[in-house]
Amino acid sequence: MLAVWFRVIRIRFLFASVIAVSVGLALNWQQTSSIDLIDAALTFAGVIALHASVDLLNDFWDFKRGIDTTTKRTKMSGGTGVLPEGLLKPSSVYRAGIAFLVLGGVVGVYFVMTDGVIIAAILAFAILSIYFYSTKIVDSGLAEFFVALKGTLIVLGAFFIQSNQLTAEAVLGGIVVGVLSSLVLFIASFPDYDADKSKGRKTLVIVAGKKKATGIFWAFPIISIAALIFGVYSQLFPISSLLALVPIPLIILAGIGLRKDYENQDLLFPSMSKTLMFSRLTGALFVVGILIDL
Repeated sequence: MLAVWFRVIRIRFLFASVIAVSVGLALNWQQTSSIDLIDAALTFAGVIALHASVDLLNDFWDFKRGIDTTTKRTKMSGGTGVLPEGLLKPSSVYRAGIAFLVLGGVVGVYFVMTDGVIIAAILAFAILSIYFYSTKIVDSGLAEFFVALKGTLIVLGAFFIQSNQLTAEAVLGGIVVGVLSSLVLFIASFPDYDADKSKGRKTLVIVAGKKKATGIFWAFPIISIAALIFGVYSQLFPISSLLALVPIPLIILAGIGLRKDYENQDLLFPSMSKTLMFSRLTGALFVVGILIDL
């Protein structure tokens, strides 16, 4: 049963939030050479709980709307399959999603009490957007924007909790990892195109159309890489953070494969996998690059 819950929570996708928190902590460490370990641990716990909440609630609503019963599931798209397979009750998944939302909110309230209005604003955005993500945000075509903003705010929040400052470094670092997460969501919506469209969703791929979306795909890595290079050029990031550029060949291969196979779900998975690997490796190497400058 535990394995089923790990599956519906999508454990491996939580790594995106782990990277975002790590970037915020690394930027703070680079500037101050100090870290509050208790606050850092609570930040990881709160952010992971909120991330788990959005994934659980997304699985619940996709099942209730019939999306996950009409799409072909892959390791990166089509939901977790837990509810269509009857492995858990929908009500149990919904309650777990709310429980994680409350848990993340409680951690957030603690930081509101210790760090003030900035964290309150970030927390309010997080709770409202998580709850309405699968019913309002995705239907309005704003999912990719939400995910990019979410990643940016996680970096800002983690940095602010440690330093009580909002700096250009934190904003730019947030853009780097936030857009990387949005990129993964973007390519994962290709296989779900028909099912999402039939149930009223408006992902960016649906709005643009699959063919045009293969061109839009390149905007995500370009924005993330440009933010990284600009940060190094303006001396906001150490030059060693350019280590994060090493995985670029992966995203080039992914983009070429997407352009060729965007209509064939069976052939699309390698491009999706390379995109996920690029996103995670780039984020992890960004953290390493910031830290080794010390």
